Amino acid sequence: MTKDLERDLGLFAVVAISMGAMIGSGIFILPGVAMAEAGPAVILAFVIAAILVVPAALSIAELGTAMPEAGGDYVFIERGLGPSFGTIAGLGTWLMLMLKGSLALYGGMFYINFIYSLPTWNLAIPGLSATLPIPGVRALGVTFAILFIIINLIGVKQTGGIQSIMVVIMLVILGIFVTTTIVQVDGANYDGFFDEGIDGILAATALVLVSYAGVTKVAAVAEEIENPGRNLPLGLAISLGVTAFLYALLVFVLVGVMEADELADHNEPMARATELLFAESALGGVPVGTLAVAGIIFAAVLALVSTANAGILTASRYPLALSRDRLFLQKFEYIHPRFNTPTVAILTTGAIIIFIVATLEVDEIAKMAGAFQILVYVLVCGALIAFRERDLEWYDPDFFTPGYPWVQLFGIVSGLFIITQMEAQEIIGSIAIVIFGFVWFKLYAEDQIEREGVAKGLARRQAGKQYVEDTETQLERQDEYEILIPIRHDVSREQEDALIQLAAPIVQRRGGHIRVVRFDEVPDQIPLDTAAENVSEADIEFEERTDELVRYLEVPVEVGEIVSHDTRHAVVNFARRSDADLILARRRATSRLRTLLGRDTDWIMEHAPCDVVFVQHEHRVDIDEIAIVTDQSPFNDPLKVELADAIADVLDARLRFLFAVSADAPDELTKTIGDYHAELDDLCTVPVESTVVRSDNHVEALSQALGSADVVVLSTVTHRRLPDLLIERRSDRLAAAIEQPTLLVHSKKTRRGSFLRPILDRILFN
Repeated sequence: MTKDLERDLGLFAVVAISMGAMIGSGIFILPGVAMAEAGPAVILAFVIAAILVVPAALSIAELGTAMPEAGGDYVFIERGLGPSFGTIAGLGTWLMLMLKGSLALYGGMFYINFIYSLPTWNLAIPGLSATLPIPGVRALGVTFAILFIIINLIGVKQTGGIQSIMVVIMLVILGIFVTTTIVQVDGANYDGFFDEGIDGILAATALVLVSYAGVTKVAAVAEEIENPGRNLPLGLAISLGVTAFLYALLVFVLVGVMEADELADHNEPMARATELLFAESALGGVPVGTLAVAGIIFAAVLALVSTANAGILTASRYPLALSRDRLFLQKFEYIHPRFNTPTVAILTTGAIIIFIVATLEVDEIAKMAGAFQILVYVLVCGALIAFRERDLEWYDPDFFTPGYPWVQLFGIVSGLFIITQMEAQEIIGSIAIVIFGFVWFKLYAEDQIEREGVAKGLARRQAGKQYVEDTETQLERQDEYEILIPIRHDVSREQEDALIQLAAPIVQRRGGHIRVVRFDEVPDQIPLDTAAENVSEADIEFEERTDELVRYLEVPVEVGEIVSHDTRHAVVNFARRSDADLILARRRATSRLRTLLGRDTDWIMEHAPCDVVFVQHEHRVDIDEIAIVTDQSPFNDPLKVELADAIADVLDARLRFLFAVSADAPDELTKTIGDYHAELDDLCTVPVESTVVRSDNHVEALSQALGSADVVVLSTVTHRRLPDLLIERRSDRLAAAIEQPTLLVHSKKTRRGSFLRPILDRILFN
């Protein structure tokens, strides 16, 4: 059975991922270092660097829409130019990402040191009486690196929502900085603009290239992007354009408000500039400088530390991918059985980052990272040319790079030229990684693989995915009733069987089919295609037992699997693509505190394109009576009755309607409820009994009245976090008070209601 990979990243997520990976060292660390190379013309270095990145970004966008799978630039180069170049690209990208993460981690500590002078750590040397002094900035950077290694080892989830919030916060803070400081720019600081000459500008360009390394990071998750033909190129263009414009503005301000020597001498230029500009300002007795510096430092640490943490995650994927493709040591393919993370890859990546932070200077890290980045970008442009010139039938991207092949040729020539303008250390490093990668491939990997360039392996991978795409196309053409049963890893075999047995009568009555899909959620540290290739015993058992169960059911059942980083998004997106009419899923009883943190079930109800039913408690095999607690909902009640009647009709069971009123409720209300039940009765094809429960404690009275029922059907709506934490909904309290299997029904037409809804429910329905 082929596993599908879930696409749940929209345009905003693409922009957020790309910008979040770029906004960091480029503005918070490098302006001062680059100023020492180019003088006031440093602003041109940032603009030229952005232009040099454009060919690779456009190539990545085209290749990503043609081959939307995890791996990004490494995959494109390996499939296009062959595994030998893929080895070079994989190792080069791995080193570049480790250097970029180290730069962000090391640089972030300077901002902490700006407000609190970090003391020197004296490290005792075993066997000697001497100690090794370690600057506090490096020591704290190493400490954070160890923390992030642990976080990635245990697979703590990193969400796109947090990334988006972080990007918005940084843009707001940096926007405020620009608008409040640009009027204070001193034009005299730009005297001698070209004093350092073209050599200085090119040297600074090579230095700041790492500022844009994140623009193509999103290509590594290309297979998770919705509508990649639009969102990938547009997202890359927006993120690169906005970031380059923001960099230019910020550098313009920094050069214009600080003396050249002072700017060049600081690794925390944003904090220093803010302190100088607002030192004497006050607002309501509070020094504005203190607040402004605190805001800038918060943004810097947020950006740089987040980039460093994400750098370990992203960088560790490359030795894993190389190992998986038999281009590197197989031990890097090891996945921890408990945490499901690539332990060896993360530990090795983290160890190298610690070494870099402990030994190299900021400018050395930036220059070496820029050299490896340009090398990879040159190979990306070459890979696109290889795909275009081979006239492959399957190569049909949704986006074509304008100006081909001149854009790619410009990217190759300009990239190689910039490398030649770097210092000897970076040139030697670039040559060394090419030689090492080629020699490693020849001595280690060449005899283990049979692939060649331009995607012999990719064709097999795409053929495997075709099953799910063909099935989805077929489902979109059918007009019958479809029930989607999402199965998570925590659903037992008995619970899975119960869901299918509940769905079978509905489909048998209405016609259509059941789609049972197992949703495997893997940590962000694991690329989706790697997880999809691993077929476990649980996968085989799932397929076999599902096949065994459906043999005796008189309805068609289809089975599939989807791998994603976020199950709730995957469930909703699959339901939308397959045009499902109903989602039938398990729901655990959760604490009220969980409501405050946010329930996955609420998110599914709010975003699902169809009706949703959650099943709580264990299912009973024999069903004689189905009880429906009505609440006069114009949407949920008809749906509850329709589903319950279908189950009862096929299983030869009876229905009972229940409604709770207060003990002193007038007879007119009781009669109104009776009439309402009679109207619902007209929808049913099985015997129906109506019961009105009188009590001042509705939950207790209803739970007692439901004692004879085999299945209970309730309404449910999405929860509001704080109100529902304070006042629990009646349906939740009732479901917790009974032991029978309970169907919690939510119609797609149901409106969520305001924050007052749970309060009114508590007053009206106790």
